[in-house]
Amino acid sequence: MGIETHDDAGVYKLNDDLALIQTIDFFTPVVDDPYDYGQIAVVNSLSDIYAMGATPLTALNVVGFPITTLDKINLAYIIKGGWDKAREAGVAILGGHSVKDPEVKYGLAVTAIAHPDKIIRNNTARPGDALILTKPLGTGILTTALKNEMLPDDLLKIVTDTMKRLNKTASEVMRQHGVTACTDVTGFGLLGHLYEMMVGSGTTAQLDTASIPLLPEVLTFAEKKQIPAGLKENRQFLTDFVQVPDNMNPHLLNELFDPQTSGGLLITVPESEADACVSHLRESGDVNASVIGKIISAHAKPIILE
Repeated sequence: MGIETHDDAGVYKLNDDLALIQTIDFFTPVVDDPYDYGQIAVVNSLSDIYAMGATPLTALNVVGFPITTLDKINLAYIIKGGWDKAREAGVAILGGHSVKDPEVKYGLAVTAIAHPDKIIRNNTARPGDALILTKPLGTGILTTALKNEMLPDDLLKIVTDTMKRLNKTASEVMRQHGVTACTDVTGFGLLGHLYEMMVGSGTTAQLDTASIPLLPEVLTFAEKKQIPAGLKENRQFLTDFVQVPDNMNPHLLNELFDPQTSGGLLITVPESEADACVSHLRESGDVNASVIGKIISAHAKPIILE
């Protein structure tokens, strides 16, 4: 698997029993605390691996840092946060590379393994499948409110804890319930990543928008116009591919385009496994996991909101 598909990572088959999976991701800070930022960046970097049902083994740090203008203690905390979260995931950071940069950037290049026949694609959803989301939406809008000094401490803790939660357990759970396709929800928002799944699968998703889990107060901050630039770009690109009901709450619609940092997994499973999968996810710590829709045969548009 390479750049010809929209899969979450590249795959190189070593032999009939072993494939190498690789991905890289890094970004600028989304929270002020450098230790938390380091943890979030690592969780986000590992997410593509977990979406493919693979096991991450090693990683390399990718760092940009304004070494002459920002105290180096901040860099130490970023790296420490990343190191601690990688250890939690069972991943060995072998080293990495840093450059002088006017803007802080951090993430990982990750190497993982899987059996070639057990890799989970994002383009293999089937009509009749249920669609499950493991984490609540809202990180883009809430971190925009944080940048504008509008986010209270209690909400900052909630959104930070959400972004710091690994998708490792969710990946393990979905494989026990007949997962048919999966991707993670990040910069293209829920609808952007769902669009890739549906186009690749030749199917359509019917979303029950009332069932989509959201972080607290996210619609309130959307109403206050705490809208990240990426949301506007996602909406502009995707509008023609989404069927929207006339009575749709405009702030909820915005949230569905909201770019997520370290979001959850978007999973399709047979309908018969949906309830058991959600219960298992919640028991394993993804307390907001929910069935948010179903997959049907291809219609005029790949996404239908209801």
